[in-house]
Amino acid sequence: MPDALPPAFLYLLGALVVPFLRGRSRQIFALAVPVIGLLNFYLITPGIHWTANLLEFELILGRADGWSLVFTHIFTFIAFVGILYIVRDNVALDLSAGLLYAGSAIGAVMAGDLITLFFFWEMLSLGAILCLLARDTPSSGRAAMRYLLVHLFGGLVLLAGLVLHLAAGGGTALEKIELSGVGSWLMFLGFGINCAWPVVGAWLTDTYPEASVGGIIFMATFTTKTAVYVLARVFPGEPLLLWIGVAMVVLPLCHAVIENDLRRVLAYCVINQVGFMVVGIGLDTALSLNGSAAHAYCHILYKALLFMAIGAVLQRTGTAKATELGGLARSMPVTCLFCCVGALSISAPLFAGFVGKSMILGATASGGQGAIYLALLFGAAGAFLMAGIKVPFFAFFHRDSGIRCQEAPLNQLLAMGTIAVVSLLVGTFPHQVLYPMLPDPSVRYEPYTVGHVTDQILLLLFCGLAFALMRRTGWYPAEIRATNLDADWIYRKGGPLVYRLADKSLNAINAAVSRRFLGGFVPALTGFLASAGPRFVCFLLRPVWALQGLTPEEVAAARHSVFQRAEHEAFPIGITAFFGVLLLGLLSLLMRV
Repeated sequence: MPDALPPAFLYLLGALVVPFLRGRSRQIFALAVPVIGLLNFYLITPGIHWTANLLEFELILGRADGWSLVFTHIFTFIAFVGILYIVRDNVALDLSAGLLYAGSAIGAVMAGDLITLFFFWEMLSLGAILCLLARDTPSSGRAAMRYLLVHLFGGLVLLAGLVLHLAAGGGTALEKIELSGVGSWLMFLGFGINCAWPVVGAWLTDTYPEASVGGIIFMATFTTKTAVYVLARVFPGEPLLLWIGVAMVVLPLCHAVIENDLRRVLAYCVINQVGFMVVGIGLDTALSLNGSAAHAYCHILYKALLFMAIGAVLQRTGTAKATELGGLARSMPVTCLFCCVGALSISAPLFAGFVGKSMILGATASGGQGAIYLALLFGAAGAFLMAGIKVPFFAFFHRDSGIRCQEAPLNQLLAMGTIAVVSLLVGTFPHQVLYPMLPDPSVRYEPYTVGHVTDQILLLLFCGLAFALMRRTGWYPAEIRATNLDADWIYRKGGPLVYRLADKSLNAINAAVSRRFLGGFVPALTGFLASAGPRFVCFLLRPVWALQGLTPEEVAAARHSVFQRAEHEAFPIGITAFFGVLLLGLLSLLMRV
């Protein structure tokens, strides 16, 4: 069997080549890259691969084990269906952004040391920014700038933590680190920013909905799931993660219920579902860690399917606002079907979400975490209510908006159909498809018990009934055209305020100093330096002029002649030689001293 190539570099090389191709050759090449990546994945054997030395550090580009391989597998699959989804448009920036993003994420999860991880970690931000810029609207440009600023800050925090960790005697190995010093706490926060923790994670719902229709698929897949992977590697069992995860599960639902933009609703639900994974990492049992990996795998599938469906709606209608959509099941029936599959995949039996998330719920219940279990149960119901009912209802089944459009393009339907089939396979045959890939395949878990199946069916029915009753009674919050701000208010509103304050204060100080310094002191100094030489020469010549008996008028004329010669640098050779000899004499004297 041939040796595998470093998978990240296949995608990075592809991202560089795509812009130089044109037409159908670009489409074929862009699709071929993830196909080759998938074939290359099956050549990777467990162990350490592709090492290099940097100064005294060993860089490990490939650590293949249960954790890294399950994430690499789903990242590789999403890279293929994501490129398939956007290949018809043949936009070089979009295709390159997707490949760059995928390569960076795969490089991060395959990294075996913190330095290699940091390198690919920062490249993730570049991929996301390109996904935002690919939409080419003023709002996406502003979102890209905000994303850049937030993740530059997060990267600096992570780098500072890494440097302090190494300075304190820590190693570069990507392994468990105790929260026992400033360095580890900074690394913890740096990872948390990419994981979209409360307060520091508002960038997700601020920027994801502004990405291109294909870019949002990559953004919803790679950044937060890479952060989940790293947290599972570095901080498993950290008790603080339990409550961070609970906050992530519960708080976004308060925003999602009043949100009008359906892509933003799904973005809030991304945070909600990542919260389950964070809780599983905080529990640090074999079942909960397997559950976090399984739920990450399944969540990537159904969330990508939902974003694809709403992206197709946005592309065909020009809007993803709930107030402007409705009745599209007539115009886009196949897209509607796939959207419903994505909705059912959140929790319904026979679909992916049913066999992943339940492992975390089971581990929480068996671990005696009653309050956390109830919070997760509430979050599961809320996620299905928002992403599983609200999104398809307002897009396809609500009042007829009068919009008549074409069905999604064939390539998008193929991409959505592929994910729908895989979601069904994972949910129906988890013991054959998903569970053997998990970090600890020896852990036994049976999702299809009578109690679990009936509980989930009742939960889904209750959510549907609650949604219908709230709509009928008017208790459901009205959909209004608005931008709902979270903690992103700090930089979206506070940033311009800080800029204006700086403009009024620092720029005023700068202008005052400029007037005094450049307008007064510098010209005076320049004039003094320009006339210092002639003044010194005139001082030396004053006794000579006195001995010559020159009148004041003749002295003034001689001074004027000296200043003119200095201005044009035209002195007699004798004077130049005299001062040259004088300078040499002074230098000789200094050397003797």
